[in-house]
Amino acid sequence: MSNSSSITQFLLLAFADTRELQLLHFWLFLGIYLAALLGNALVVTAVACNHHLHTPMYFFLLNLSLLDLGSISTTVPKAMANSLWNNRAISYPGCAAQVFLLVFLISAEYFLLTVMAYDRYVAICKPLHYGTLLGSRACVHMAAAAWGCGFLYAVLHTANTFSLPLCQGNAVDQFFCEIPQILKLSCSDAYLWEFGVLVVSACLFSVCFVSILLSYGQIFRAVLRIPSEQGRHKAFSTCLPHLAVVSLFVSTGMIAYLKPPSMSSPSLDLLVAVLYSVVPPALNPLIYSMRNQEIKDALRKLITGCFSEGMKFLFSSS
Repeated sequence: MSNSSSITQFLLLAFADTRELQLLHFWLFLGIYLAALLGNALVVTAVACNHHLHTPMYFFLLNLSLLDLGSISTTVPKAMANSLWNNRAISYPGCAAQVFLLVFLISAEYFLLTVMAYDRYVAICKPLHYGTLLGSRACVHMAAAAWGCGFLYAVLHTANTFSLPLCQGNAVDQFFCEIPQILKLSCSDAYLWEFGVLVVSACLFSVCFVSILLSYGQIFRAVLRIPSEQGRHKAFSTCLPHLAVVSLFVSTGMIAYLKPPSMSSPSLDLLVAVLYSVVPPALNPLIYSMRNQEIKDALRKLITGCFSEGMKFLFSSS
């Protein structure tokens, strides 16, 4: 038995016991991480450098990519380092920082996805009012509200979680510091307040999810009225992947944080954690941006411009 004052570090979940499987996990996560970094960095660069993309939709996409870069960088590098060096330890302050950053970035992303659904609803269902409802100032305010709400939400949960007395050791059954796994280490009944906060938070997120569903419901109704079959197909091919990613993100997050202890198992917990913390940041650039022709054109111009400048520099120096 130990208490939180005597704990200086936590032990994270080891993916495998054999060295070969540890290295396989390292290379697998490295590939996912590099793909997420490249995809999101390309979106940020394309939107920031092309003034034609300085519109509400792409402004929100830029914010989404920044949040994805932060969230996947909070968990995956530490997991890769632990597998590479055969180490499970993370310091107490490092664990608290990981909890804060992950909750902050993921909750802010969820609020932003709600805003993005509203943006698409206005663009498709009320195009004549788009400039009025989503002006530059309104977009900045909505993005700032998403970031700000995520920050306050993370402060609340981190403070509640790490103020609990821990009496069940320091082994966290997850590859990163996750609130439900830390609650398992708390003294009996001490976690009830934080669990209550999680339930209230789930109600808030459910309201956001219902808002997203209503927005897409109105979008689908408007799309079905489009006379062109090609236009309907294009709209559905854009909206359905967005809704699928949001549904995966929300469902796995709620399972991770609200499932009863009787449903908990190491393999299920690990799968759910990967689905809500690793998969969305890697898939979002592909689904939200790389299938977009304007993003592709912006990246093509950017790469062509960089190549031309590089060739000019080489010829001038020679």
